[in-house]
Amino acid sequence: MARQTTLAVLVGNRGFFPDHLCDEGRKEVLGVLERLGIGAVALTPEDTPFGSVETRAQAHKWADLVKAHADCIDGILVTLPNFGDERGIGDALRLAGLDVPVLIHAFPDEPGKMSLANRRDSFCGKMSACNNLTQYGIDYTLTTLHTESPQSEEFVADLRDFAATCRVVRGLSGARIGAIGARPAAFNTVRYSEKLLEASGISIEVIDLSEIFGRMGRLDDGAAEVQARLAKVKDYICVDDVPEAKLLQMAKLATVIDEWMAVSELAASAVQCWTSIEEYMGIVPCTVMSMMSNALIPSACEVDITGVVGMYALTLASGTPAALLDWNNNYGDDPDKCVLFHCSNLPKAFLPDAKMSVQDIIGGSVGIENTYGTCVGRIAAGPFTFCRISTDDLEGEITGYLGEGEVTNDPLDTFGGAGVAYIDDLQDLLRFICTRGFEHHVAITQGNVGAAVAEALNNYMGWMVYPHNV
Repeated sequence: MARQTTLAVLVGNRGFFPDHLCDEGRKEVLGVLERLGIGAVALTPEDTPFGSVETRAQAHKWADLVKAHADCIDGILVTLPNFGDERGIGDALRLAGLDVPVLIHAFPDEPGKMSLANRRDSFCGKMSACNNLTQYGIDYTLTTLHTESPQSEEFVADLRDFAATCRVVRGLSGARIGAIGARPAAFNTVRYSEKLLEASGISIEVIDLSEIFGRMGRLDDGAAEVQARLAKVKDYICVDDVPEAKLLQMAKLATVIDEWMAVSELAASAVQCWTSIEEYMGIVPCTVMSMMSNALIPSACEVDITGVVGMYALTLASGTPAALLDWNNNYGDDPDKCVLFHCSNLPKAFLPDAKMSVQDIIGGSVGIENTYGTCVGRIAAGPFTFCRISTDDLEGEITGYLGEGEVTNDPLDTFGGAGVAYIDDLQDLLRFICTRGFEHHVAITQGNVGAAVAEALNNYMGWMVYPHNV
């Protein structure tokens, strides 16, 4: 996921509008992309006039170019320095056949430059381009404003959001997710449809906990890979007062899971985190899962596969770790605040004071000495984006919701990993969750990426995801 986001750039042109605007516009847009660290694949003035596309022959040239670079192209930017030729644009996209997001951008006219030598009419041309793409059945994204200067804050923000949208679509399309163990019997809430996910290009690879335990049992304590993982665990989080034998078990669990995920080419996982691992291995897997999520390989508890799909979408968009939490408690009588909590496998990036501890909730049933491995601490204050994905088997569709909020510094006396969240119109959201029967788990990531994720999931993945105040 550290791979550079790359856009194929299509410069639209129409002959009876000023050609020089295409030459200048192409250079300006490519300069902005370079400044933002976004890669570009574009025709040059040696390929076509001004590196633009107008005719059918030029559409073929553009399509041939991007097909040759298809493996690295995440999205397409159509930019209109003048009116542009809607047929050339539509033909080029159709001929290229890339199933990636498309952003439509139009340059603004300036009141003092409306003569025949300088007028753009991109304002109008954008409508024609969108009309044709709609006829061609090509999905596209619009900029915040109808026309935007490439140097404007709005265009820069739109490009960043679009790049995030592209990352989400590319990452989810063809994603492989691991289900480690069976769903806990008490958690009907995390049922899901593998077939609906497969129809969206997301495959589930399953492994039984008995295989995990068996492979752990074959590992020698002193094996190089086990000792290397042990050192990583100790380096990752404060392990004061945690018995060495427990840390060694975690290192073996991490060794087995890491190897299985690498061989299976998995991007994320969901784990049966209780109570089998505690009863038979004497640990909780929380730190192992936390380390994966912190390394941008999301891992969800309680075999919540659709929960980790939401985590993965957020991680792809933000480029930072995601976590899975419970909508857990009200916060006093404030209707727009609540407590987000887990026991916990939160990535260290969320917890400035992270420390390894025991799992208080199930310690009473499996023995507290068998629950070392949780990551506890207070979630850092700041903006966050939340997302929940679910499969609606009765309607045969993938649904969800998302939005943005703020983790506050309000006082909170609890255990595990937790924070107080402020969300506008929270009561409306909670009513929506309960009315539609969504799970009590929600994925979150730090920062505001709600609009980008909503665009990816609704417009390009074809899911029915409700954007709450985004």
